[in-house]
Amino acid sequence: MATEDLKLKQENAATEEAPGNEDQELVVAKLVAIAEAVADRANMHAIIGAQRNNWNHLLTNSINSITLVGALMAGVSSIPAGGATPQLLPLKIASVLLFGTATGMMLIVNKIQPSQLAEEQRKATWMWKQLERSIHDALSLRAPTESDVDDAMDKVLALEKAYPLPLLPGMLDKFPDKVEPTRWWPKLRQRQTEAHRGRTNGAERNGWSKELEEEMAGLLKVLKLKDEKQYVTVGKAALNINRALATAGPIFAGLATIGSGSIGASALGPLPALLAVAGGSLAAVANTLEHAGQVGMVFELFRNNAGFYRWLQEEIEFNLAEEDVEKRENGELFKLKLALQLGRSLAEFRDFVPYATASCKDDDIKVCAGKLF
Repeated sequence: MATEDLKLKQENAATEEAPGNEDQELVVAKLVAIAEAVADRANMHAIIGAQRNNWNHLLTNSINSITLVGALMAGVSSIPAGGATPQLLPLKIASVLLFGTATGMMLIVNKIQPSQLAEEQRKATWMWKQLERSIHDALSLRAPTESDVDDAMDKVLALEKAYPLPLLPGMLDKFPDKVEPTRWWPKLRQRQTEAHRGRTNGAERNGWSKELEEEMAGLLKVLKLKDEKQYVTVGKAALNINRALATAGPIFAGLATIGSGSIGASALGPLPALLAVAGGSLAAVANTLEHAGQVGMVFELFRNNAGFYRWLQEEIEFNLAEEDVEKRENGELFKLKLALQLGRSLAEFRDFVPYATASCKDDDIKVCAGKLF
């Protein structure tokens, strides 16, 4: 009789626990599905990034070759040859076609900026892989919750918006009117208190102290006034250089086309030939500086670095704005993460405390927070 009662209690207990187990298994299954999709996205971006990097090299070399050959043909076709002049007409026509082709190709390539596209895919590959690792960490270190699923989905959508795969439509503006740091993270959500309790190694108030809050406030001020600002500034300079080269290349090639087509007009003398040869040469120079120099990639790199420091600022602001320290990320762990991301030691955080005071002027800040970028 006692054995039957024990079996009945075990069956009832198993029945009561079944819904909870099923919910947990469903959460794990959702996270595994998201992790698989994220890994697939990382592979896609890596493959497309390599392809777009090849585009940049191939198109740059092709345009330069076409332009220089067109300039050579225009120069040869302008040489006086007496009765043989009509025989040079095919060279003149060929140079016009080559210059016209180069002009059209420059307009298209300058619009899509293959080197900048390749940098977007490289950054996206890194971020997708990082997201995949964070999902696997959540699965291996603790029992995941629906909040983990929501956070992962938000990060997936934010990454897809920040680094789109298709060219048209959806391609990022390569020549924005205003330079803004790249944003690849969703709006930060309030963390669950249970996820951080019991991990303070005996420190009071979840690892936070007044001194640490002052250090974070000083670091936040430096990140805003120095690190993010400097990359936005140099990003604007790179954008202006890229815009100037993207405009100059097709203009020079277009002038070379007009000059090549006007070769042979007796009223203009040697001016058309000079315009064709000089315009073609300058177009090749502008195209080389822009795409072989990968100015678009440099601009995207600066914009991504500014976004990195903007992300750190939001992380700090999010924690400092939470009055209940138990709902913050553990202070000691948070400080360690920031130190690693900035390439600094834990002791170096004291350098930023003076900048947290209201009396400190912006011009007094001479040091940048980051050492890696």
